[in-house]
Amino acid sequence: MNSEQPEEQRGTPIGRRVLLGTLGLGALGVVSAPTLQRGLEAFLGSAADKDPTGLTGLLPNGGGFRYYSVTSSVPHRNAGNYQLKIDGLVSRPRTYTLPELRALPQTRLVKDVQCVTGWRVPDTPFEGVRLSALLDAAGVTAKAGAVRFTCFDGAYSESLTLDQARRPDVLVALRMQDKDIGHSHGGPVRLYVAPMYFYKSAKWLSGITVTEDVEPGYWEDRGYDVDAWVGRSNGRDDEPTN
Repeated sequence: MNSEQPEEQRGTPIGRRVLLGTLGLGALGVVSAPTLQRGLEAFLGSAADKDPTGLTGLLPNGGGFRYYSVTSSVPHRNAGNYQLKIDGLVSRPRTYTLPELRALPQTRLVKDVQCVTGWRVPDTPFEGVRLSALLDAAGVTAKAGAVRFTCFDGAYSESLTLDQARRPDVLVALRMQDKDIGHSHGGPVRLYVAPMYFYKSAKWLSGITVTEDVEPGYWEDRGYDVDAWVGRSNGRDDEPTN
């Protein structure tokens, strides 16, 4: 999925040769130069998307997180070419650049990050613009009931109800672990939904569309709960992240 962890896929098991090659590349990535990351990214994007075992998630990465993408490659965006479009059922649609987002009031949250596959990264700082502030600036219309998120990887999407999107612990995040969000963690801008499992925190965020109804996202279409409260969804009883 679009977050750092691979969610278990349903489908045909990967072959032994693919699995061993994946694990071998993962071990190499730990000690290799950063220039190998993009090649590893392309391999894992295709292999993990076909991996119902979740074993591609055993590949290590820094900071307690695991790199994962649902596509074979993801374009890079930076301050010169990044844009976040807000549209749909709003009276004032707008497109923000990265410098414009950075100039808005920022909120910092420090909470645990919980993956639906079981791993947790405690006390993780995220910083960014409250989603509610962007929605207020856009002027949400009376017919609105939900928000849909799209990403510049070309595949991932997510949705929240309008009430969920207006929570104070939902951010359009620009910083993570006290540094600008890098490409592999979904940068330069990602969604952060603190009280839900991490697959709701869509990486590589590029679009926020206000809609009448919730539209199931990429992983909901594949069996995950639309309402992904930590400890109260997906058949799990994890401790809440707050």
